[in-house]
Amino acid sequence: MTSPPTHRKNPLRPLPNFIFASRWLQLPLYLGLIAAQVVYVFHFWVELVHLLKAVLGSQTDLQALVTSIGYKSDVAITSLNEAIIMLVVLGLIDVVMISNLLIMVIVGGYETFVSRMHLENHPDQPEWLSHVNASVLKVKLATAIIGISSIHLLKTFINAANYDEKVLIWQTVIHITFLFSALAIALADRLMSHTQASAHH
Repeated sequence: MTSPPTHRKNPLRPLPNFIFASRWLQLPLYLGLIAAQVVYVFHFWVELVHLLKAVLGSQTDLQALVTSIGYKSDVAITSLNEAIIMLVVLGLIDVVMISNLLIMVIVGGYETFVSRMHLENHPDQPEWLSHVNASVLKVKLATAIIGISSIHLLKTFINAANYDEKVLIWQTVIHITFLFSALAIALADRLMSHTQASAHH
């Protein structure tokens, strides 16, 4: 009985091997994004601590919150109101969504462009990572950016009295542009998928 043939991997020639190995130059970029993630986590907890202390009556933390969200009022602000709480919470949500975007870029980008992470049997493997590629990553990033833009737009409208009308108009235009860009990316990805499927049949 003959044993099945074994397929030997052909080693790359020196120049292609050098070019292919250049993908590891992206590693410091992903490590830098992890450092940015640490900064966002720190910022999140600083804002949350300010909010909790302001709830307990700390005027120093209340003023720190008011300054950070750019909230202005005709009367002196001596206690939390609904608008301030909503703006702070939206800011925290914004940090979380940007953090999610960072994770998507770090994990998905590393898996797609640098090296396999072999997470197939890991219980915490993200669902989207099992079928991630450059096109899927592009669509997911566009969707995440729309979510972040929506939060920013909502924060601006809640605090609209402190913004110039041109700022409101331009933020709305930019958000609509993000929407159309995401739709165009998703449509192009779908057309490419159908073209590739037709070519295989």
